[in-house]
Amino acid sequence: MNNRTRTLALALAGSAALLATLIGAAPAPAAPSAPKPASVHGAGKVFYPFSPKDDIRFTVDADGDPWSQPLKLENAEKGLPTDASGWVTVHHGVHGSDFAAVSRAKVDCLVTGGGTATLTAVVETSNVGWEGMRIGISVQDGRHGEPDRVGFSWGVANLDVHPDLTATQATVGTCMAPAPFTEVVQGGFKVTSAPLTTQPR
Repeated sequence: MNNRTRTLALALAGSAALLATLIGAAPAPAAPSAPKPASVHGAGKVFYPFSPKDDIRFTVDADGDPWSQPLKLENAEKGLPTDASGWVTVHHGVHGSDFAAVSRAKVDCLVTGGGTATLTAVVETSNVGWEGMRIGISVQDGRHGEPDRVGFSWGVANLDVHPDLTATQATVGTCMAPAPFTEVVQGGFKVTSAPLTTQPR
């Protein structure tokens, strides 16, 4: 082996040794972090066109807790992917009076997508007789300068209409709520969207 070939071989060997040292010393790549669960948090006053001067406010603290509420139902023995926990408070101050309707409800369902959430909650305390009623709330986290928005099941015609055109108030099923039809004019909400997860084994 001539001197030039020997020098090149030594240089290549040295480079390989340095590369091996650097690779060995480099930290292992971090494991991907677990996705954040779905959630809605915040408080806001909305403008409701049918009671434009009333003080209507919502406080929502809801977190997804998939497969945590077992049901006596086939394929739901481990719960549902939309199971959730948390609380909703509804405050409706009537303009021109000192009265405010206040209800506090326990969250039982949450589903999200694209910055919008739909959730339901069962009223536990109320000064207007709502105890035991399930209410539906939708929240849109405003993007690109758009305002946040809220919808609520009792604010639109949630009715069962019969063939003779009579109607009765309909019950609200889990995670069922209208589109977020009111605009938040004070405060705001943060929606963390997350995909639904499959049933654990």
